[in-house]
Amino acid sequence: MRRYESIVIVDPDVSSENRVPFLEKIKDLIQQKGGFLVKIDEWGIQKLAYEIMKKVRGYYVRIDYCGTGLLVSEIERSFRIDDRVIKFMTILLEKEADIDRIKDELAKAAEAALASSAEQSGKSEVSASPSDDIQADSEEIKTELDSNGKE
Repeated sequence: MRRYESIVIVDPDVSSENRVPFLEKIKDLIQQKGGFLVKIDEWGIQKLAYEIMKKVRGYYVRIDYCGTGLLVSEIERSFRIDDRVIKFMTILLEKEADIDRIKDELAKAAEAALASSAEQSGKSEVSASPSDDIQADSEEIKTELDSNGKE
């Protein structure tokens, strides 16, 4: 199996309700043709380098997948037929993709993301502590001022 990457520019006027079924259709197509979907990365609305079909912006989507040449031709045929797609390009990333290695990389990336989110939540708890200290200090100062003013 080979590893491919397709960059698709979707019409920015298409609502998210209409964009989601388009991406689901691509996911289903990859599964039907015996491929493996690595990742769908939605980049969002970006300015185009040049005007395409009288549009100056487009919604970019990067699709990373493994499959055969038949899968690529079917996906590209789907892109050509669909009016929501402004432009697309598919490139070959690896001639011999090892799916088990890719799955391991995805698992490691997921673990790293969980670890970093756990670290960030720990840092947010630590960062909350100084604000508590500041409030406590300000309360102490107020009580000192009150006691000094009463005497």
